[in-house]
Amino acid sequence: MMPLSFQRLIAANLETLFLTELNGGEISDNEITTADASDLVGHLNLIHPDRIQVIGPAELKWYLNCSNGRRAAMLSELVSARPPALILADQLTAPADLLASCKAAGMALYGTPLAAARLIDSLRIWLAKALAKTTTMHGVFMDVLGMGVLISGDSGLGKSELGLELISRGHGLVADDAVEFSRVGPAAVEGRCPALLRNMLEVRGLGLLDIRTIFGETAVRRRMRLKLIMHLVRRGALDGDFERMPLEAQTQEVLEVPIRKVVVPVAAGRNLAVLTEAAVRNTILQLRGIETTQLFAERQRRAIAGEPLDD
Repeated sequence: MMPLSFQRLIAANLETLFLTELNGGEISDNEITTADASDLVGHLNLIHPDRIQVIGPAELKWYLNCSNGRRAAMLSELVSARPPALILADQLTAPADLLASCKAAGMALYGTPLAAARLIDSLRIWLAKALAKTTTMHGVFMDVLGMGVLISGDSGLGKSELGLELISRGHGLVADDAVEFSRVGPAAVEGRCPALLRNMLEVRGLGLLDIRTIFGETAVRRRMRLKLIMHLVRRGALDGDFERMPLEAQTQEVLEVPIRKVVVPVAAGRNLAVLTEAAVRNTILQLRGIETTQLFAERQRRAIAGEPLDD
């Protein structure tokens, strides 16, 4: 992955943010290492050497209303702080003294017709994606009933065959073998397929299958939010601590986000595609606050106590 610098940030957003160079100054080549995007872009109120400064109508009006001495002091403070770049929003015209100071200091100054608030939001969104935590996991990532499901487990358990069966039942493939996950929010993990493996599914005995070509456009997805991990295990591999009906939902942390997980023993005659669909439907109920096992436990308690059971 390329180092993320302010130069790369500006270059990646030149066209989408309609940025125009106003003085030909150099952008700071400092590398961005923090994931806190709010520290990297903001309105021109306090000058920070690690923050792109955005000048909107309110900031420019305040600046123009200052005395010549106050403006000179502010420009001196701005130049000495050496922020990575300055951007004039809302199609504002750069005051002559600001333009001259930036040019003399070799500081990059840009203009854009976008509103300051929209400019800052766009840069923060780009930064959040570029700085997102990432990891690669082994398995088959599927869209099942609109939910992102990672089918994991040891090699040879039939993960790809299960993925193929689910595709034939109308569900979608996101990635096979290597799945790239990134944290896109405080409690959101998104998965996608590496470009090299896109649309491909490897099935033992058949080799690589181009799912998009065989099943059509609707059989593949570009990305999905990870909501459930379907972990396949050999029946004999289950230890004595395995709970047949766990009262609490199991989870597995992915990029520090807890993801619901179900462990399914693999055995001859078990229809794993049906089990996967059932697990997804049950997870949807759990997300709505309906815990079937706990409902049964409460019904059992009422029966033991001799209380009437609900219809």
